Amino acid sequence: MVQKKFRLSAKVSSDNPPAIKPVLERIFEGKGTIKETDQGFEIDAELEGEGAVVLNRTLLSDLRRAEKKTRMRSQWISGNTIEKFFDYVLKATCNTVD
Repeated sequence: MVQKKFRLSAKVSSDNPPAIKPVLERIFEGKGTIKETDQGFEIDAELEGEGAVVLNRTLLSDLRRAEKKTRMRSQWISGNTIEKFFDYVLKATCNTVD
């Protein structure tokens, strides 16, 4: 499979933020930034993968293994395509204007 580069912007919230923090740190070490907020975490990172759906599903599944009640709003940008998700659900796909 061809690996694409994606820019991730996400907001992650959880009933137990300390449980998911080590998972986020492991996944995004050297790939981006994790900022703690009142609601949870904001993530800004660059990742490579087959597609946004697979990357989003993998990330949320890893987080939910640590804490089942974890929620994520994410935006994955590759080239001129933006894909927006709420948890596992793709909510919108749009193109950027160059």
